[in-house]
Amino acid sequence: MPKNDSLKSILIIGSGPIIIGQACEFDYSGSQSLRSLREDGIETILINSNPATIMTDPSMADHVYLLPLTTKSIVKILKDHPQIDAVLPTMGGQTALNLAIEADEKGIWKDFGVELIGVDIDAINITEDRDQFKSLMKKIGIPVAPAKIANSFLKGKEIAQEYGFPVVIRPSFTLGGTGASFVHHEDEFAELLTRGLEASPIHEVLIDKALVGWKEYELELLRDRNDNVVIICAIENMDPMGIHTGDSITVAPAMTLSDTCYQRMRDMAIKMMRSIGDFAGGCNVQFAVSPDEKEDIIAIEINPRVSRSSALASKATGYPIAKVASKLAIGYTLDELENQITKSTSALFEPTLDYVIVKIPRWNFDKFEGSERTLGLQMKAVGEVMGIGRSFQEALHKATQSLEIKRNGLGADGKSYTNYDQIIDKLTHASWDRVFVIYDAIQLGIPLSRIHEITKIDMWFLKQYEELYELEKEISTYTLDTLPRELLLEAKQKGYGDRQIAHMLKCLESQVYNKRDELNIQRVYKLVDTCAAEFKAETPYYYSTFESEMVSKDGKVYSENDSIVTDKKKIIVLGSGPNRIGQGIEFDYCCVHGVLAASEVGYETIMINCNPETVSTDFDVADKLYFEPVFWEHIYDIIRHEKPEGVVVQLGGQTALKLAEKLDRYGIKIMGTTFQSLDLAEDRGSFSTLLKENNIPYPRFGTAETTDEALALADKLDFPLLIRPSYVLGGQGMKIVINKQELEEHVVDLLRKIPNNKLLLDHYLDGAIEAEADAICDGENVQIIGIMEHIEPCGIHSGDSNATLPPFNLGEFVMQQIKDHTKKIALALNTVGLINIQFAIKDDQVYIIEANPRASRTVPFIAKAYGEPYVNYATKVMLGDKKLSDFEFNPQLEGYAIKQPVFSFNKFPNVNKQLGPEMKSTGESILFIDSLKDDEFYELYSRRKMYLTR
Repeated sequence: MPKNDSLKSILIIGSGPIIIGQACEFDYSGSQSLRSLREDGIETILINSNPATIMTDPSMADHVYLLPLTTKSIVKILKDHPQIDAVLPTMGGQTALNLAIEADEKGIWKDFGVELIGVDIDAINITEDRDQFKSLMKKIGIPVAPAKIANSFLKGKEIAQEYGFPVVIRPSFTLGGTGASFVHHEDEFAELLTRGLEASPIHEVLIDKALVGWKEYELELLRDRNDNVVIICAIENMDPMGIHTGDSITVAPAMTLSDTCYQRMRDMAIKMMRSIGDFAGGCNVQFAVSPDEKEDIIAIEINPRVSRSSALASKATGYPIAKVASKLAIGYTLDELENQITKSTSALFEPTLDYVIVKIPRWNFDKFEGSERTLGLQMKAVGEVMGIGRSFQEALHKATQSLEIKRNGLGADGKSYTNYDQIIDKLTHASWDRVFVIYDAIQLGIPLSRIHEITKIDMWFLKQYEELYELEKEISTYTLDTLPRELLLEAKQKGYGDRQIAHMLKCLESQVYNKRDELNIQRVYKLVDTCAAEFKAETPYYYSTFESEMVSKDGKVYSENDSIVTDKKKIIVLGSGPNRIGQGIEFDYCCVHGVLAASEVGYETIMINCNPETVSTDFDVADKLYFEPVFWEHIYDIIRHEKPEGVVVQLGGQTALKLAEKLDRYGIKIMGTTFQSLDLAEDRGSFSTLLKENNIPYPRFGTAETTDEALALADKLDFPLLIRPSYVLGGQGMKIVINKQELEEHVVDLLRKIPNNKLLLDHYLDGAIEAEADAICDGENVQIIGIMEHIEPCGIHSGDSNATLPPFNLGEFVMQQIKDHTKKIALALNTVGLINIQFAIKDDQVYIIEANPRASRTVPFIAKAYGEPYVNYATKVMLGDKKLSDFEFNPQLEGYAIKQPVFSFNKFPNVNKQLGPEMKSTGESILFIDSLKDDEFYELYSRRKMYLTR
């Protein structure tokens, strides 16, 4: 039992819907925390309004409340559960902390006799109030940047006048750098100061002297009640100060920090943590270091909670920070807990890494037309990827291959920038793709000293880039037949993909792959073991690398492979890669459930994914985790190594689905629905033909592959027209056009961005109602698991619509058509597993918009609303283990559940906020209502005519 025996029942506050600045990292932390507390027999009560996550799954906590994160909800829960002893608010990001403070100010914790654990209110106030924080740092002798507080426009102007430009504006009590900005020139100050004052809930900003060009570091700490402190990870930002850490490329362990400076930084971090309050739990500290020999250190901020970086640090080191922080909060000490990976050392043992990790953020600027695409103090990324390698170069390449932005890594893919002015501009105004542009600049001959002068990125990183380019140049002088083995091995060790090497040698990717095979240059898999292999690791958490072969005493040639293949029957689940708009945490929820279901039916489960924020990449979810890019070459090597029965592609969104064709071509079994059926549904033209053959109504349509074909079609179909490319997710590139000029502009733009795509043009059903159905099919029978009606009219992307389960005003005649069409399509597509179908309803006629024979964005929502484990059932059907008749379907829902989208437009002040066929929401919440007379439903319905953007 825990050391504090009085704690029997704990309330955990989640972070709510996913927004930019507060994403799945907190879902991961909360999930770990719940598991950690339940191991100790503690009753867990969770409040979180996000239906898309695994955290709010009924199996995660003893009681899950899918309620809005308000003090009203807190009071309701505390009345329902008078046995609650304590609240843990440090796992749910800024949202949870702010709610805990509000409840404290209203005296709620006191009224119900609830103790705050993991942090104390004083610590939150000291760290959130920029002025208090600064005074405390001065008192304990820790340097901070010269800064002053402004709570009025006039005061702000006075401070800026005193400091001179550049300055930094940081609003108090915000997350993800909301409202923060770097002000270079006086003429932009007034607008940015106003924005900062408005963003702060207490209308207060800190204005500090900008530390231009200083290096930025983060430390992740844990402390127990005996004041033992461990530093889990030191993370270095490749980007210097001035770019939000969530938008920075980060590297662990720190690469350019001298040992003496690191020791000073450690001492400062520990002193800071001890000074802000007497609590046991996690903490994140950020520092700036001067880029000269002096290595002066300045404290930027401290967060007394599990932070965005702690998910990354957990995955980077294999040390589960949130899990251990939860144990510390209930009274354990670090020396009493075991290291989860070695099982033989204690949690007081600090991780040491014998590999490098690189995190690169994933942006979605294409969804925010007119948005400012340069990076600054306000976070704009919607997700992130992590690469693990034996060197910085290998990890950097793996991370760039994981981004899924049609790049094969750094350079060597024919997509480099070659215009000098454009490159200089992208380096000067930190662009989202600067990680690639640095390589292009070196390729163009711009000296490293000039790149350093512009970007202030440490010379060590730039030299790593230069080495990569030198290697590319050298390889390019050979042909496939003349390329020496050691050069090919070096390219692989530095992370170059076969596709890139093929580009250098002007041959095919498959030829490079075969050459590697012939020369026995094979990937080997290494354990992520937290202790640089000093102790044996017990957890099967792997990354790949290439090693030179060694010769044993008896003359045997070998390279060490830590991944031992068992003789059990295996299944691989392909993850969904980085989060982005249109493909979020819902797919991670599906992957986790898929892994658990496959395990239940006796398979050894293998997960491949590269997203450090999520539960699917937790080292104890699958039997084996390969933290690798969801990129063909890496997947194929793992498949050849493990020899699974088959691969599950239905659960990982478009990322996994896109690999189905390659898997099929290489004769690898796809579990459930076949590639042919998946492809038929994705190919807009073929799918419409299938509907025609089955007498299922659909809007008048035609397909076009050129602008001329599209213009000719417009005469037959009549405007308005909806244009949709094939093989995309989240409505990418969809648009409603009302005349030939708009049609021509959009088609030209689409074919430039997605060449050789088949476009579907269909007559847009103006004013139609939109609905969707999710179902499971076992090839013979179909079980509809949910039908939802959208409150907004047809034409707004389903991910951006408020959707009601069950429908609220579709008559029996319409509902019967939806059911009939769903069953007919699922069977016609030979679906085995999940399918989602979208409908437009006009004049009581149900038309089909599209069908996706895979897990959809809405499956987790329906599963939560009805309290049924649908992904578990669907996976067992996919694996051929069960038929639908083996399950008892018993959905429970009183009243209605409404899926409400959440947007992050506040990060993009100038963006067009109107909604249309292309998805823009970053997350969702669930709202339960008893009847349609509910005020909230009435308000949603009255706003349904928010007009469509075209």
